[in-house]
Amino acid sequence: MSDATGVLVICECSAGQLPSAGGEIIAAGRQLADDLGEVLVCGLLGHGVEHAAHEAIGHGAEKVYMVDDPLLADFRPEFYLEALANVCRALHPHILLMARTHLGRDVAPRLAARLGTALAQDCLQVKIDPATKQLLATRPVYGGNAMATVLCSETPQFATVRPKAYRPLEPDSQRQGEVIPFQISLDPSLAKTKIVSVAKEETAGIKLEDARIIVSGGRGLGGPEGFRPLERLAKALGAGVGASRAAVDSGWVPYSWQIGLTGKTISPDLYITVGISGASQHIAGCSGAKCIVAINKDRDANIFRYARYGIVGDWQKILSALIEAAEQFHQSPDAPPVSAP
Repeated sequence: MSDATGVLVICECSAGQLPSAGGEIIAAGRQLADDLGEVLVCGLLGHGVEHAAHEAIGHGAEKVYMVDDPLLADFRPEFYLEALANVCRALHPHILLMARTHLGRDVAPRLAARLGTALAQDCLQVKIDPATKQLLATRPVYGGNAMATVLCSETPQFATVRPKAYRPLEPDSQRQGEVIPFQISLDPSLAKTKIVSVAKEETAGIKLEDARIIVSGGRGLGGPEGFRPLERLAKALGAGVGASRAAVDSGWVPYSWQIGLTGKTISPDLYITVGISGASQHIAGCSGAKCIVAINKDRDANIFRYARYGIVGDWQKILSALIEAAEQFHQSPDAPPVSAP
């Protein structure tokens, strides 16, 4: 694509709204487009996406190409892949970004193969090299034990960005932009899967993907009863509750709480771990946290290598003191909102 130009970000639509991951990927693309002096274009896929298209303009996109089709109402990778390949070939972007959501994980590698380019997965930062004007993508490697900065020599330069790695820009309802319908005829016979039913799990409290503060427990809690004080602390802090794979595999808490390589990937402002040793697969899921506070009785636990603050001792005594302080702070009429240090 020698005539490639502009930065294209791909957004999905959720119930007619632009999800938080959409605002985040637009913010990442806005920074790249400004550094290159190029236009920021958003490709928006789904069904009934017009409202979300105007939201994308308000978040920083200059043009939004809407692919609105009933076959895109539910996520089926064959339809999304075909639509995205058509959009990319028509627009010839210089740089292509997607959020590493379930859609991004499933479709991005296939799209890279269709376009004949490479893909930098699960990036925590994307930026432009001032000298070469190429995309530099920083991503965790070796289970989160190191960071690698890579570049793509093919066009489009393609990366997926971890959710919560960027904050959405402040939406501006007065911002002007162009919303352009992108017509594509999807063949129903492309589908290799059929959605039989959808089961939605009801979750109490704050979703881990959206939480700015998360409190997690591991095998060191000793059993499911150990999570009760964690939930109490989380309530006082306005936090989500997570767990290590060991706690989930033991049946103490549901899988939806699991953080790690085989669970959820998180990027909160503050991550408090209690009784978690810090196995590499867990670190791979939380390495994007801005600040980690670790509580563990083993001073040699691997988690302390990644923690900004570490507390060695009996987690029950330490957590009791934290809960008391958090609840007193929360009840104070002059208390400001809780935020990470």
